[in-house]
Amino acid sequence: MASETILKQKQAQVAELAEKMKDSKIILLTEYRGINVADVTALRASLRKVNTEYCVIKNNITRRALQTNGIEELEDKLEGPVAVILGHDDYLEPLKAVYEYTKDHDFYKIKGGVIDGKVVTTEELITLAKLPSRETLIAKLAGSLLGNITKLAIALDQVQKQKAE
Repeated sequence: MASETILKQKQAQVAELAEKMKDSKIILLTEYRGINVADVTALRASLRKVNTEYCVIKNNITRRALQTNGIEELEDKLEGPVAVILGHDDYLEPLKAVYEYTKDHDFYKIKGGVIDGKVVTTEELITLAKLPSRETLIAKLAGSLLGNITKLAIALDQVQKQKAE
């Protein structure tokens, strides 16, 4: 049986992880089997740029932290080597970073996740990751609005010229 000090340490780890999960916009569970140190260092660096943590924690501690936050739908994903990715500011940028990484590394897989407290499947996560960024969507909207306004201005100018004749 584990000693009392070890149990307290594990309870503290669970409480700390549960608090981080509670404050996160996105929680991703990924399988990192076959990843080398250079690859994980590159992934961590890209995630750090978007204020995201990459943690390798025992599955039992992760399971208990998820249960503490009332998320029990992901228990079946906690088998084998699982890394936990916690995004604090945004959910799309960390997801895009991990998705781009999985495209280059076949062995690295997204197993599931939570976005703003809602459990989402791997397919939903990949669909979200493929969406253009917010800035790109705003630029497309602005371009289409500007095109319509330009057409309207040309049409009004033509009406004015016809009335002048």
